[in-house]
Amino acid sequence: MDFSIQLYSARNEASLDDTLKAVKGFGYTQVEGWGGQFADPAALAASVKAAGLSMPTAHMGFAQLEDTAATIKIAQLVGIKTIYCPAPPTADYREGKGDWAKFGADLAKIGKALNAAGIGFGYHNHHWEFAKGADGKFPMDVLLAAAPDLEWEMDLAWLVKGGQDPIVWMDKYGSRITAIHVKDIAPAGEAVDEDGWADVGHGTLDWKSLLATAKQKTKAKYFVAEHDKPSDALRFARRSIDSVKQWG
Repeated sequence: MDFSIQLYSARNEASLDDTLKAVKGFGYTQVEGWGGQFADPAALAASVKAAGLSMPTAHMGFAQLEDTAATIKIAQLVGIKTIYCPAPPTADYREGKGDWAKFGADLAKIGKALNAAGIGFGYHNHHWEFAKGADGKFPMDVLLAAAPDLEWEMDLAWLVKGGQDPIVWMDKYGSRITAIHVKDIAPAGEAVDEDGWADVGHGTLDWKSLLATAKQKTKAKYFVAEHDKPSDALRFARRSIDSVKQWG
């Protein structure tokens, strides 16, 4: 398995080039970019290549994605194979007021343009998608129904934070899950300064079993380590891939 890391986890590091060299040294072969890094895609591509890495996946915000021509150009320059929209476009969705069907239709339109250019397109969840709306439906179901070709990058830990069983959702949408965020949750009351997240293999989720299940039940090609607020991003990167190596 080629294990990747979401570079948003290292957003506070002083040097991108030093970060890339470090994660390569830990054993990563791939990285996942995020919206703030694409101001100079040619320079980003050069840095990734110089470190001996690739960037097959990326997160780009909805507003950025609406300019599909620019998005396609970035993907081609950097070598990105699949792009995932990382969150809803406005705070309304976080407060239970968003129109998920319209959002899905908008994503479907973006996806059609990207797919036509040979670029995969999907959505990355948080926990908001698993709070039932007034219609009694899960927003995740509404979104995926409104965009039948949309892929899903399952952020498994956020799904668990939303009170859901990831295996149930793998069974339901396994054919559409093309990537998984490998993120861990600290025991209750611990890692408060890191918003309750943990390095992979050092939290409460049974990732050894979950990775095996995901490989069996989904079409995930990318397994991406992420920590939303690490106090030490390189510690997180190193300990997480060390855990995965131990599991084979």
